Amino acid sequence: MAWENGRVTPREPAAGADRPQVRPATEGWVQRTATDGRPLLQFDAPRRGKPPLHLGDLTPADRAARVAELGLPAFRAKQLSTHWFAHYTHDPAEMTDLPKQGRAELVAQLLPPLLTPVRELRTDDGGTIKFLWRLFDGALIESVLMRYPGRITLCISSQAGCGMNCPFCATGQAGLTRNLSTAEILAQVVAANRAIRDGRLSASATSTALVPGSSLPPSAFDVEPESDPIEDDAVPAHHRVNNIVFMGMGEPLANYNRVMRAIRTMLAPQPDGLGMSARGITVSSVGLAPAIRRLAEEGLPLTFALSLHAPDDELRDDLIPINDRWKVDEALDAARHYFETTGRRVSIEYALIKDMNDHAWRADLLAEKLNARGRGWVHVNPIPLNPTPGSIWTASDRAHTQEFLRRLDVAGIPATLRDTRGKEIDGACGQLAATEEEQAEAAALS
Repeated sequence: MAWENGRVTPREPAAGADRPQVRPATEGWVQRTATDGRPLLQFDAPRRGKPPLHLGDLTPADRAARVAELGLPAFRAKQLSTHWFAHYTHDPAEMTDLPKQGRAELVAQLLPPLLTPVRELRTDDGGTIKFLWRLFDGALIESVLMRYPGRITLCISSQAGCGMNCPFCATGQAGLTRNLSTAEILAQVVAANRAIRDGRLSASATSTALVPGSSLPPSAFDVEPESDPIEDDAVPAHHRVNNIVFMGMGEPLANYNRVMRAIRTMLAPQPDGLGMSARGITVSSVGLAPAIRRLAEEGLPLTFALSLHAPDDELRDDLIPINDRWKVDEALDAARHYFETTGRRVSIEYALIKDMNDHAWRADLLAEKLNARGRGWVHVNPIPLNPTPGSIWTASDRAHTQEFLRRLDVAGIPATLRDTRGKEIDGACGQLAATEEEQAEAAALS
């Protein structure tokens, strides 16, 4: 390694000293490009109709005002909030504390349907469920619910599609359809809690915590919360989601305002919100540096995860196209700022791809760049891909994975290899995208 202008830069490996270098490329689809030939980035959602206004879009005061506009006493807003945020229902038949006359009309006004179920897939052990939802305008999103010893995690979407155009990600292939509303984000959590309440998520957890550097589970989605530990036994079947990870469809920080409103509502005590802990919520980003710094100033002890996947600009420019805007060092500086401002350790997500980014010298470079910004502020989560014969997007082999982890460990960088829970139902990282069959099912519902 060498220092140039205060930055750690990689030296070229000696000839023959390292393995081949596979370059990122799309397979089976054509990456959209801008006029300069570089991958097209979409920050502005195409103009579409807005989803119906929902109680979840409003503050408690605005909910009461809206109910008053309908000629009803303001306390009805609190009753509706209790049903949605605490009982996880939008069915008027279950709201027996509301007057029968006009009940259905009130629910239609403030709790209009946002998510229409298209398909629900479960893993063989029943501990993971992938939901495919149709939105009011036909757009499709997915979320993934996972049970672990002591907690339940939900991976949620923040956008329909994604504008970051990463060549390995199924979600971004069709580009950005639109941003989700605050209520559409929250509705994924409410629906997951309803599934848990109804017993649709297996009551037994099969994944176990990992010793750093060991071979598999838990999930790439499941960022370990830095909070007081929960008893390490199966979460009771009546429990609710207590971990949220914004690692589903979309770039959360590209839909910043709605995501933050949703998070603040998640944190609000029931029935004003979902009564969750900020330490159980993880926001991920591919590296929108200004938005990462803005997130740090929100005053919330959220976990931040940076989807890095390469420590050098030469590879990351092609692997993560947003790197054209904000380089590796800018993203890491913003992540370090997040730690300094919030005191919350940052997670670095790193999908290990055979002969593309799993070289030993890249582990050294990653460790050196992280250590150059201090110690104890970061944790690396290497993520193994699915083995895919014939594809460049395939898993690093065990020997190179272990060497990558060993080098991080020698450099003093804590790292935990994670399994991608949900692979058998296409629910793992980068796999969230509706198939043609699922799109046809969704169209049949309209």
